[in-house]
Amino acid sequence: MRRVAAVALYLLAAFVGPEPLPAQGARTLPPVEERSGPMRGQPAARAPRGDITPPGASRIEDGRFVVYAFPEDVAFAQSLIARSIAADSFPGLPRPEQRVFISIAPDAARFREWIGPRVPGWGAAVAFPHTRRIVMQGGRAGASAGNPMVTLRHELAHLALRERLTFTPPRWFDEGYASYAAGEWRRGDVLAANVALVAYRLPTLDSLDRWFFGGAARAQAAYALSHAAVTELAGMDEERGLTLFLQYWDESESFEQAIRQAYGVTSARYETLWQRRVKLRYGLLGILTDAAFAGVILVLLIGPVWWTRRRRDRRRLATMKLAEAAAERRAREQAIALLIAAQLPPSVPGDAPRDPEEPPTLFPTTPDGGGPPAAGVPDHDGGSSGDDDRDDHRDHDADRALAGDDDRRPV
Repeated sequence: MRRVAAVALYLLAAFVGPEPLPAQGARTLPPVEERSGPMRGQPAARAPRGDITPPGASRIEDGRFVVYAFPEDVAFAQSLIARSIAADSFPGLPRPEQRVFISIAPDAARFREWIGPRVPGWGAAVAFPHTRRIVMQGGRAGASAGNPMVTLRHELAHLALRERLTFTPPRWFDEGYASYAAGEWRRGDVLAANVALVAYRLPTLDSLDRWFFGGAARAQAAYALSHAAVTELAGMDEERGLTLFLQYWDESESFEQAIRQAYGVTSARYETLWQRRVKLRYGLLGILTDAAFAGVILVLLIGPVWWTRRRRDRRRLATMKLAEAAAERRAREQAIALLIAAQLPPSVPGDAPRDPEEPPTLFPTTPDGGGPPAAGVPDHDGGSSGDDDRDDHRDHDADRALAGDDDRRPV
């Protein structure tokens, strides 16, 4: 029932449209307060600060990257540095120049110690913008840590954005830009799998910042919505993307003025387009996914009933075929009996009527029920049929002899 209600609400929202917004130009998205903590949580008191090598770790420096890794993660750190140098540019931003310090935690306990107790435990890495430091898990981290190169690029995008802007951007743009720059296109899977989220009223960009502190599930939805918002913004200028917008935003520190100059729309119009795009893309995808899931459930429920009925129908069909074959056989036997009876001479008057079901005989029966008298068998007068035939021949010969004598008698 909840899925049906979500689908109904989605269709209603698609026809009615997003929540009415204030008149164009009446609202400016203000930047949030400056945060001294990591990008994905609150400040971490025990995190290494500045260029301080953790005890027991090795220091690896190449270009603007300085990595601290323990012996088991040295090869992993060298791979991260090489990949980071090869792709050290970000959409709409000039090439970063500030040095970055990356601390690779050897295990989950050290990772928790470095990021502090107030940072969400489901995070894979944390960026500290004021100290230009990133803390991430090592090469032996579980699958929940994700792709280490994508995770590191996400955190590097945070630092590159903070290097470009002279103010702290809203949380939704900060996280959305980092996801967009890191190529985290699978963020939309969260929205596609949550029809209720897309079908109900989507949050505004102003209220989206609070979603990052509402638990793991709500935060993942906030990351996905933020990624969609920045992707929508970059797609409004296919040639320059975010370049002019970030330039105007840094100069004016006004989101409204920057979006008007770069794209010729207001923030209210942009928010409407973003909400509509999310509903049309992920809402329909979620409904199709739910429809496929419902189809599987329907097959599992109806399949056994259909199979049982099919077996029963097969048995009934086999019984009907046997009955039909028996009826055809009886009809054929009766037809043959009638044809044979039609070829026989009519019965003698006085004979008892013959039973139609009784097989016909080739010779008529005698009055006493027997068959035709056989040759040499005495008849009722004591003779035999053979003797009667010989007597008839002798009488005939005698008559011919007498007739011949009469012809020779003179007149």
